[in-house]
Amino acid sequence: MSDQARAVAERVLENMRKVMVGKDEVLELTIVALLSQGHALIEDVPGVGKTMLAKSLAKSTACAFKRIQFTPDLLPSDVTGISVYNQKTGEFEYRAGPITAQVILADEINRATPKTQSALLEAMEERQVTVDGVTHPMPRPFMVLATQNPIEYEGTFPLPEAQLDRFMVRIRLGYPSQAQEITIMERQERGHPIDTLGPVVGPQELVQAQEGVREVYVDPLVKQYIVSLAEASRRHEAVYLGASPRGSLALFRLCQARALLHGRDYVLPDDVKTLAEAALAHRLIVKPSARMREVTGTSVVQEIVSSQPVPGARSQAAPAGR
Repeated sequence: MSDQARAVAERVLENMRKVMVGKDEVLELTIVALLSQGHALIEDVPGVGKTMLAKSLAKSTACAFKRIQFTPDLLPSDVTGISVYNQKTGEFEYRAGPITAQVILADEINRATPKTQSALLEAMEERQVTVDGVTHPMPRPFMVLATQNPIEYEGTFPLPEAQLDRFMVRIRLGYPSQAQEITIMERQERGHPIDTLGPVVGPQELVQAQEGVREVYVDPLVKQYIVSLAEASRRHEAVYLGASPRGSLALFRLCQARALLHGRDYVLPDDVKTLAEAALAHRLIVKPSARMREVTGTSVVQEIVSSQPVPGARSQAAPAGR
């Protein structure tokens, strides 16, 4: 199962490289989040490829894709769907909203009101939506990729803690290098690569790969290391709200997926150190006094990772008493 899951992940990764230039770390993090059955918050300036990342993922996996443009006048029913009365049958029928697709792009999510943002909460955590008292399950696989601009705050509504905590990772693309930007121009000279991108795996293969992630072994010492990072974030003097147990579990699953992607059936402490920032930083709420000193969730996680002791390898042949 693990070899098949790795092959699925590698095919998707290689296919997405045809669209995303020089973003191997970002693509790997996205694939790892997908394998972990998580959601991703893509936070970066306009024009760096946030939408293309979501589209290339959906096309590579043959998943149903929907884009929701979040605006101040967007209503919760515009996301989840509504019940409409059918005069012929005399019953209400559910008309599904865009949230019932498999890959969702929630574009500029922080431009919608908190009421509309909260329409995503049940779908993201419980994989279902409830409309007029009737529960409708989400398809599998199911992933929300939400974007927001970290620079422009006018006319936006900051995501509440409950919403941020439901995103497994936060992704930042960054600007390309000069050589990479020239490559992007050359690839789009006669058309966009996304227009000719085809699927390399199917949704069912992806679901099987997600199940294979859970077979990756995690040593008790590594589990303790993950929990120690989360606990340290809760005790940090600059943090008002630390990482939740959901954050610990997210880091745990991400490490399993990364190990599988790298051809291992066990997790290393290096997996934890590599993924800690992406999995935990956006969950931390920094105290106002610390923010004035330019302390961020990212800097806090980096400090914690550098200060917490890393578990070493346990010797199976160590003599008793040592």
